[in-house]
Amino acid sequence: MNDDALRVTYRLRAGGAAAAQRAQALALEQSIEMPLEAVSDARVRHEVVARVEGLDAQPDGSTLAHLALSAESIGGDAGQLLNMLFGNSSLLGDVEVVEVRLPEAMAAQFGGPLLGIDGIRDLTNAHGRALTCTALKPIGSSVADLARMTGLFAEAGIDIIKDDHGWAARAHASFEQRIVACQREVDRGNRGRELRTLYAPALCGDAETMREQLEFAQGHGVGMVLVAPMIAGVSNFNALRREFPTMAFLAHPALAGNQIAPAALQGTLFRVFGADAVIFPNHGGRFSYARETCLAIAAAARSTWDGLLPALPVPAGGMSVGRVPEMVADYGIETMLLIGGGLLAAGDALPERSREFAARVAGARRSP
Repeated sequence: MNDDALRVTYRLRAGGAAAAQRAQALALEQSIEMPLEAVSDARVRHEVVARVEGLDAQPDGSTLAHLALSAESIGGDAGQLLNMLFGNSSLLGDVEVVEVRLPEAMAAQFGGPLLGIDGIRDLTNAHGRALTCTALKPIGSSVADLARMTGLFAEAGIDIIKDDHGWAARAHASFEQRIVACQREVDRGNRGRELRTLYAPALCGDAETMREQLEFAQGHGVGMVLVAPMIAGVSNFNALRREFPTMAFLAHPALAGNQIAPAALQGTLFRVFGADAVIFPNHGGRFSYARETCLAIAAAARSTWDGLLPALPVPAGGMSVGRVPEMVADYGIETMLLIGGGLLAAGDALPERSREFAARVAGARRSP
């Protein structure tokens, strides 16, 4: 197999001889899906069949299996990369993807972030501090309520105001209605100041629908969109990212749980496929991620990678204004903090709570 192989580490719930057998079966399942003895083509045996490169026994009785997968079987398609990485084997209950290492040439094919951290900072003119983000909730709100909330958040100086990810394109407040109303409020808040708040509407639907949404958003001055790559389809996500190079793409983690380690999927692959910023569940919130898992996601999103811009990590999921110093201490200033319900729970005090959020982030200056 050539050196341009995709290298993957899987965790197997087995040890010893059983792990060795499981790893070899995994290599065949994720490459040719047939017995090796049935392959008569020497080139296929040596260049296409996945190779087990090592096995590391773990203290808990599991085994880390290091495999090399042929780049030929991926062909530059994001969906096919996921398929060859974990397609059939995702149906097995005893296998987990722990780490993914793409060769530079393969990563370059997908393009990665086209704006990245510096591009988002340029769009918002927010420099020297962490960025702020909030969400428009709840689903089912009227256009007037969404516009009112957007105006309050923009006036408070919050950098990104995103749709909740559950909005349907033709919901009570349609995609087009939300953009017209919310972008108008953002434009009003941005007048006469250096800071530029962005509104990020949520894309949904099939590829053509999302393309039409992006064209509409771009035509109305929107600078960022929210998209869930696992819902939209990673191939669609990657293609639209490249088709709209001046738009910032904020990736949502819906359907990104299960058997691919968060740092590998949300930190590495979402970035490779084009996410400029990646939302993930922060520890101590509504989800069960450990602090080490969250730090690993952020590290993967921002790691040095020749030819690939870093993505902005966005810890979220039940966060509060009181946790701002802790989150900046954890992640540094090359981060965007997302607090949604924690602001809206303030009720009539929403303007004051929003300004407090912006002020606390502005005052937390620790470098990563």
